[in-house]
Amino acid sequence: MPAADAGVRSFGEVDPAGLAVLLGRYGLQIERVAAGAPVPGSYWGDSEAGLRGDRLYVRADTPVHSVLHEACHYVCMSAERRIGLDTDAGGDFAEENAVCYLQVVLADHVPGFGRTRMLRDMDAWGYTFRLGSASAWFTEDASDARRTLVDWGLLEPGGLPTFRCR
Repeated sequence: MPAADAGVRSFGEVDPAGLAVLLGRYGLQIERVAAGAPVPGSYWGDSEAGLRGDRLYVRADTPVHSVLHEACHYVCMSAERRIGLDTDAGGDFAEENAVCYLQVVLADHVPGFGRTRMLRDMDAWGYTFRLGSASAWFTEDASDARRTLVDWGLLEPGGLPTFRCR
């Protein structure tokens, strides 16, 4: 579903330089794709972000939540998996939860976006959590994801990102 149809903020609606600086701290480079062109490395297709190695592919209509979600897969996966990364980030249940948690935290580092917008966009797009919303999950049910990120050295115990990859 295109970002505009779900009412979520797209890459074309945020400061691309700010997002590039944030992701660059993790060694990721953003590659822009022309409107309507297939997104290389996109697992879900359509406007969803794609990953190949240290390249994150986006179009103007790529949802910001998708950009950060795929970026967080890169951050959370092992160095061995990053070497052969092409389209399917893989990972287990704990890693997927860590990815979702980190994307919410990093949303506060995207100028003009933020955590509140991320949580709203995750709900609008159709992320599902057993408590019924991304916000409820993040505030009431994600202590395991946060602990995992701290254990992996990706979050400080106080909740701030370390800007390191696993």
